[in-house]
Amino acid sequence: MIVLNFSFNFIFSKGDNLYCYKTYRVESPASIEVLWKKLSNLADVSWNPLFAKTDVPIGLIVKPGLIFQAVTRLTPIPIRLFVENVRPGRMLSIRIIALPGIEQKITYQMESTLRGTYLTCSITLRGWLSPLVWWLIHSDCAKMINELALAVEK
Repeated sequence: MIVLNFSFNFIFSKGDNLYCYKTYRVESPASIEVLWKKLSNLADVSWNPLFAKTDVPIGLIVKPGLIFQAVTRLTPIPIRLFVENVRPGRMLSIRIIALPGIEQKITYQMESTLRGTYLTCSITLRGWLSPLVWWLIHSDCAKMINELALAVEK
C-alpha cells in the first residue's frame, strides 16, 4: 500500500460561514469491488477512527437520502448522518450534522489504475465551529483513509 497524503488544507470564509477542507489519497492493491463493498457497508465502521457504531442494519444497500445515526469515538452522543450522493463503485458522499454551528461532509472517490485503486477522501467542515472541530478530529481524519485501505487488504 502506498500512502499519498495530499495536504490540501484550507480555512476560508465565504459570507458568514467558515470552511475547512482537506483531501487524502491512498493507493491500494485491492480492487474497486472489494473497496466498495467495505465502504458501502455502513453497518461496519470498525475501520473508521471517527465512528464507534451506527444504527444501520447489516446488508442494507446504501442509497441517496438514507438517514442514520452514529456514535463517535470522541463522545457517546449519537449524531445524524445523511447519504447525499452515491455512484456505486465510484463515489459515496455523506453529510454529518452533529451540532448547531458545524456541518461536515465526507466524500470518498475510487479510481481504478493498472497498479490497483486510488481511494480519495475529501473532508469539508462548514460553520463557525469548524476550526475548533477540525483541531479535534484532524488526526483521526488523516488515519481514516489508511484504515479503510488496510481493512480491505486483510
